[in-house]
Amino acid sequence: MGKIAFLPFSLGSGLIAGAIARRAFEAVWGVMDDQEPPKPEHRDVRLLKLVAAVALEGLVFSITRGLVDHGARHAFERVTGQWPGEEQPEDK
Repeated sequence: MGKIAFLPFSLGSGLIAGAIARRAFEAVWGVMDDQEPPKPEHRDVRLLKLVAAVALEGLVFSITRGLVDHGARHAFERVTGQWPGEEQPEDK
């Protein structure tokens, strides 16, 4: 039941995380380069610069999404008293 009730929290936090991550990536890239980050559809772009931009973007988005999701789960638990997920990682 908790996982189903958590769905709106998860969707909302995902949208918030995306917006935060986009701004964070643009800010970090702005420190590294004065041009906009290259995209795969750009024809004239150095491969190394594209790899750096894509890797940085993935890193920023992944970290942001993880932190926001974890915070949303704590907020959900404070409101409902239920943790929407596993208590801890499983042993191998």
